[in-house]
Amino acid sequence: MPHKNMLPVEVSQLFLSNMGFVILLDGDQDKRSLPIFIGAAEAQSIARFFNDAKISRPLTHDLIKSLLDCFESRLMRVEICDIKDGTFFAKLIMDYDGAIVEMDCRPSDAVAVSLRCDAPIYVARHVLEKAGHVFSDEVLGHAPRIDASHHANPYQPIEGHDPIHKKSPLETLKARQARAIAEERYEDAARLRDEIRRLENTHMEN
Repeated sequence: MPHKNMLPVEVSQLFLSNMGFVILLDGDQDKRSLPIFIGAAEAQSIARFFNDAKISRPLTHDLIKSLLDCFESRLMRVEICDIKDGTFFAKLIMDYDGAIVEMDCRPSDAVAVSLRCDAPIYVARHVLEKAGHVFSDEVLGHAPRIDASHHANPYQPIEGHDPIHKKSPLETLKARQARAIAEERYEDAARLRDEIRRLENTHMEN
């Protein structure tokens, strides 16, 4: 069983912002969502699963699932266990021949594998307290909910669902700075502050 400070969550949304693909993890025990930026390959892997897209050869996360099955190892759960300098850390918790095995993993890969193994996802309470946000419908816009009935082409970026993209470059920088401060990434916040000042000075000169 996961530690009492671990909260169960599920993938609720996948959308494309102007800063990259984002998955939102939601749970019933906390009103906050955990946004995690992921790579395009991982985003397409997650989208392929929800869209039940068939491919001729197994990709990385499908291969991992096949290897687990082959060696009769069961993925019990995924834990997003820590965040350091804005980077999330995760673990795969597996049962191999009666022994519990933990393996470090990127959250994006962990989520993609957990979906294929039908394994639950947990987030450490302190991670959610540090990086969780309450998103209004206005902020999220019409980002598509991910479920088995969503049939967007997983081989294409999700278009028309970019709530961050509607902001001006200056607004986007300020939002990124606020996020960096909230996550205590002060070096990044200082760099963004300088970019904001340069952009504001450029606007004044024009």
